[in-house]
Amino acid sequence: MPRLVIAAPSSGSGKTTVATGLMAAFTARGLAVSPHKVGPDYIDPGYHALATGRVGRNLDAYLCGPELLGPLFAHGARGCGLAVVEGVMGMYDGAAGEGELASTAQVAKVLRAPVVLVVDASSQSRSVAALVHGFASWDPEVRIGGVILNKVASDRHEALLREALDAAGVPVLGVLRRAPQVETPSRHLGLVPVAERRAAAVEAVAAMAAQVEAGCALDELLALARGAGALPCAAWDADEVLGTGAAGPGARVRVAVAGGSAFTFSYAEHAELLTAAGAEVVVFDPLRDERLPDGTRGLVIGGGFPEVYAAELSANEPLRGAVSALVKSGAPVAAECAGLLYLCRELDGLPMCGVLDASARMSERLTLGYRDAVAVSDSVLAAAGTRLRGHEFHRTVVEPGAGAVAAWGVRTPVRRLEGFVQEGVHASYLHTHWAAEPGVARRFVERCRTS
Repeated sequence: MPRLVIAAPSSGSGKTTVATGLMAAFTARGLAVSPHKVGPDYIDPGYHALATGRVGRNLDAYLCGPELLGPLFAHGARGCGLAVVEGVMGMYDGAAGEGELASTAQVAKVLRAPVVLVVDASSQSRSVAALVHGFASWDPEVRIGGVILNKVASDRHEALLREALDAAGVPVLGVLRRAPQVETPSRHLGLVPVAERRAAAVEAVAAMAAQVEAGCALDELLALARGAGALPCAAWDADEVLGTGAAGPGARVRVAVAGGSAFTFSYAEHAELLTAAGAEVVVFDPLRDERLPDGTRGLVIGGGFPEVYAAELSANEPLRGAVSALVKSGAPVAAECAGLLYLCRELDGLPMCGVLDASARMSERLTLGYRDAVAVSDSVLAAAGTRLRGHEFHRTVVEPGAGAVAAWGVRTPVRRLEGFVQEGVHASYLHTHWAAEPGVARRFVERCRTS
């Protein structure tokens, strides 16, 4: 599988622009391009999917373990002619205090993939050679195959940068000028998701593709990708990891999954695991649908931005009532972050589903980081003692009522109890990747059958 990893010395260098532009440019040339993102980010894969027409997939060594990186990559890239992997943060940045774990460099090494370093050259000339030399020599197992210079000011500036990098022996595979039309709007948790600005996002991706097509040596980049080393692992397969196949036609249970603009955070493997476990996955939009899909036996509400759409979610009283009724019936409900807020009594004073005896509000404090957690209560997702790793990313606070039963005991960075287990509900701030513990999907679907 020809493949490239797009990395950078730091966040804000232009990785998303370059990676998305490359995906779109190679797709326009007729290649089937497999898009991937290092880390837990949900938003960039939406732009990748727009560029390629294929679902964007995450590669996170902290959430899933390094041993699953290759199989998950091979699963996503099946049938493609090229894979482009967008890195996270600076190339050597990963989980705090865990060395190279979850870094772009680690993923590049596990995938045996050449790296293209995107450098923001806006405030430097000859110093770029020292910067690139440092990144290329820090870990000899990481193969930097070339550099794309971003935010280059002029022809003269470009000439100075190329002269410096010629002396460093690192090929320049692209030069991009400043281009405001490729910039995407951000807010309190990063880029605005594609689902919220689809028409504008389509235009932005097209602009990224045009900029990359004009400024990058696509033939050389493809040749570099084709020089990637062999990847000796079998592709991940949801049916195989669950050992399923017994749930034939007619044996499936309907699981409703929240989607639409308010709930855009979901890993593709979750739906695949639910399907492999015997579920019929049906997506609905809490902003527009006034009832759950007919025959719903379980509900999954992932992450997103309910705080942005709190008024619309609150105004949809029929659906809030349907969710409450489903919970009262004993049906299993799994909620992460945004889903947790939606199940509370209120969010910023606006009525939500009222399933949990808790109140949620926006906060100026950002909560961000990987978490090591163990289930402290039996729930529809996990038996007590089950260990999972998760990721927390929000600017909200949930204040529980008296007697709340926690879902997780978080072990890092500070020991604390987190989340809720209540009847058939498992609700938590933690985003988890079920590929790391596929039994979660099996347990949830089994509870859907028996509830």
